[in-house]
Amino acid sequence: MTALLDQLRTAPRAVLSRFPFGDDEETRRPLPVSGMLAAVWTLGAGLAVLTTLTLAGWIAAPRSAFGAGLPGVFRTACQLWLAAHHAGFAIPGGRVGLLPLGLMILPGTLLYRAGLWMARDADLRLRMPARLPKGTPRDVENARRRAQLLLVAQAGISLAAPYALLAGVISLVARNEVTQPFLGEALVSHLVLAFLAGSVATARTIGPWRSMLRLLPERPRSVVVGTAVAVSVLLAAGMLLVLAAIVVNFGEVQRLSDVLSPGFVGGLLLLLLEGLYLLNAVIWGLSYIAGPGFAIGTGTLVAPTGVKLSAVPTLPLLGALPMSGTSPTWVMAVIAVPFVAGAIAGVVVVRIAPTPTIEAAPLWGFACGVCSGATAGVLAALSGGPLGGARLSAVGPSPWEVALSVTLEVGVAAGISAGIANLWLISRRPLAPPEPVRKAGAVIAKAAGRVRVADKNARVLPGHWLDATEADTQPIPVIKDDWTDEHAAATAETFDDIRSRRPDSPKSPSRSSRPPRPGGPDRPRRDIVDESDDRGGHVIYVDPYAWDRD
Repeated sequence: MTALLDQLRTAPRAVLSRFPFGDDEETRRPLPVSGMLAAVWTLGAGLAVLTTLTLAGWIAAPRSAFGAGLPGVFRTACQLWLAAHHAGFAIPGGRVGLLPLGLMILPGTLLYRAGLWMARDADLRLRMPARLPKGTPRDVENARRRAQLLLVAQAGISLAAPYALLAGVISLVARNEVTQPFLGEALVSHLVLAFLAGSVATARTIGPWRSMLRLLPERPRSVVVGTAVAVSVLLAAGMLLVLAAIVVNFGEVQRLSDVLSPGFVGGLLLLLLEGLYLLNAVIWGLSYIAGPGFAIGTGTLVAPTGVKLSAVPTLPLLGALPMSGTSPTWVMAVIAVPFVAGAIAGVVVVRIAPTPTIEAAPLWGFACGVCSGATAGVLAALSGGPLGGARLSAVGPSPWEVALSVTLEVGVAAGISAGIANLWLISRRPLAPPEPVRKAGAVIAKAAGRVRVADKNARVLPGHWLDATEADTQPIPVIKDDWTDEHAAATAETFDDIRSRRPDSPKSPSRSSRPPRPGGPDRPRRDIVDESDDRGGHVIYVDPYAWDRD
């Protein structure tokens, strides 16, 4: 009975293990197959969410706004999916490039979850190299880091390649008489977003969040972290500026909402749309703090130096814009924020990777400013774009102006703070010597360990005269006048013993009748120059150059 119950309990597991989604090692799929399945799952889940929202808007709004019937609803959902990846559209008389960056959260989250599943499904943790090249611990660490980065890149490509191909199909499906998606932008945007999300998910699978940046070497890691700190400070300041503007001009925002009169469901969708455009507004606030500002159409400008506006689109969020005219003098104080962000970033750069050379720290701080400016320029390009033709063909900040301003402001402040912080760290604690110096010190220490330290109280034995002449290790031994030739004495004694054994040979004198040796048994013999010599007549000489051959 017990055996029957055990079979019934283990039967479902045995049956499920035969299907492809089992957890056995034999059923693990290759990485490209897992990436393709993850891409299909992401696309299906995202379209399902957007189709549901579009269907709710189709029910609440006029039917003609989303096309004819349910096929028009599905095409609109496909267009929203492309817009979530920041792929633009062509419309009669212009193009639409001002897309909500908040909508990118949906595919980014789905791609991240799909990347985690792909990494677990393909057992990427077990694909780390078991054999690493021999060398120093630093060489082994660099080899492991390169292998991890290569694995992360392979996983990102495995997810991004099929995801971009599916985006091409969605672009063809989303076409209608009014909007024409740009196929090239759709392919590139889907490829970049999927690669970034898949790479981050794979790195997260290999190690915890704290060790993800450890995949980078120390110097690039310091610049990356410093750039992230500077951009985060600027974005936080932009967020505070936007929220303060909404609170101050809340009456105008509410008036524009009443003009639209969207109704209950339409009001919820309008509030959702404004929330999705909030990230664009935060980047515009960053551009305002940096100095160049942004535009709401050609010939307009919103900057700390002044505001020049004309008719703006009827969007409640735009009601937070300031009035046209000269800005107060105290508004210019916001330009100090990029310098503060640069000062903080410079300290972070030096804290992560200090340098023993004083002139190198400001250069790395300025490099952090260059990367911060490039990042701010990319964000400015993503946050703006045309909204049709004619006057609304230029909406948002200028990417190159924002990049140049942030580079100079953050770079100069980061260079100064990095130099001061590095000088303070050098004065407080000694820095570790560079790798070549450490290697040379290890070699010298190893060679010095082979040489014996001379003992002051050691007994110096006389050596060969060539040793004294060539190496100058000890003086030439002096032969005394009363020195007895031990070799000749040993030879004579040997012959005397032979003669004494012959019967016809005369009696050799006994040992007791021999003359006593110089010195007594308790006193050392003075007639022996080399005390290491034995009775056999062999002298052992020490080679003074033997230490050099070890």
